[in-house]
Amino acid sequence: MDQRSGQKRASDYLYPPVEPFDQRLMDMGDGHQVWVEQCGRPDGQPVMLFHGGPGGGCSPAMRRYFDPAHYRVVLFDQRGCGRSKPHAEVTANTTWHLVADAERIRQELGIDRFIAFGGSWGATLALIYAITHPGRVSHLILRGVFLMTRAELDWFYGGGAGAFFPDLWARFTGPIPETERGDLILAYHRRLFSGDRGEEIRFGRIWAQWENALASIHNDGMFGESPAEYARAFSRLENHYFINGGFLEEDGWILKNRARIEHIPAEIVQGRYDMVCPPLSAWKLAEGWDRARINMVPLAGHALSEPGISEALVRVMDRLRG
Repeated sequence: MDQRSGQKRASDYLYPPVEPFDQRLMDMGDGHQVWVEQCGRPDGQPVMLFHGGPGGGCSPAMRRYFDPAHYRVVLFDQRGCGRSKPHAEVTANTTWHLVADAERIRQELGIDRFIAFGGSWGATLALIYAITHPGRVSHLILRGVFLMTRAELDWFYGGGAGAFFPDLWARFTGPIPETERGDLILAYHRRLFSGDRGEEIRFGRIWAQWENALASIHNDGMFGESPAEYARAFSRLENHYFINGGFLEEDGWILKNRARIEHIPAEIVQGRYDMVCPPLSAWKLAEGWDRARINMVPLAGHALSEPGISEALVRVMDRLRG
């Protein structure tokens, strides 16, 4: 608990840190090696964690949402980010490569079915994996739902969120000439893939800062400075996926294919004041899905580290222990 404010922190709800019992680089072909780790109970109930971004990578804190005496938790850094190699690489890096990687990991580790746990882009990828392999997912745990639609991208990169944070929006759009501001994803794409490493890092930091500044409801209007290589990889990968519409066949693909997963129970944890992935997407996903339950967390934004979000997720995972 924060002694100064009397308010609880996310860490107050999490399990103590644990060390992995298995860590490896798995060769996926196409020149990519994907970092995989397992923690918790080796013979426990399997969970696969899908991290956000694209390009965010996993962190040790992500292991702490699961009772290590019960769950076998599998985490992997998606292609091009975290400890996967090569870093910041977008060749042979699409949604369908990531779905195939997750399926390869499941097979390699001898797991029949697992709980799919993902937030933001991780929720997107968990949903797409489940739609593609509906017999392999026993439960969906989704946080800060992102459905990879044009409307969501337009909200965040077309001025919707900027209407609430005009000062931060001005910092994001300022480095781009006015003639290019009609399509900021394309404008940043030119700079993130310019071949000039210094320019890619500079614009990668600005791209990442815009999202990071809006992630928490406790935003103070300050831009944090991301490490250079992290910012470059995160921003290149995110932009690569967004400019290609998530590599989905059509806009709204997830909702149009939801019938394939409606037999799977789903728990959706959504911040009421999520500026990155507004609650409308979570609401649309849950509407009419009898086995889906949505928990709108008051006074919470997008970040996994929001205390209300962390509390809700840990409670869900504790309840699923049976």
